[in-house]
Amino acid sequence: MALEINGTTYEQDEEGYLVDLGSWNADVATALAAEEDVELTDEHWDIINFLREYYEEYQIAPAVRVLTKAVGKRLGKEKGNSKYLYSLFPYGPGKQACKYAGLPKPTGCV
Repeated sequence: MALEINGTTYEQDEEGYLVDLGSWNADVATALAAEEDVELTDEHWDIINFLREYYEEYQIAPAVRVLTKAVGKRLGKEKGNSKYLYSLFPYGPGKQACKYAGLPKPTGCV
């Protein structure tokens, strides 16, 4: 699989995650979201940017429970809960948000 944006090709694995994490940019996130009929809002970007920072620090994409807890600590309790995260990423905050953030699929996600 591959994603074509502005003449640049981004390789994807069979589930749509970027193969080269370093090739990620905001246009890639927007295109990946558009494939799933999601329009990224500031709330989405808060979580996407949080995930990228988390990955940079720990070199792992957090599973949903860890993500929920970490978001709550950083962005506040109203954002650090499953209901809020699923409202933004209905296919699963871990899987879907990590895909848009250009990160590998979190361990423990089916």
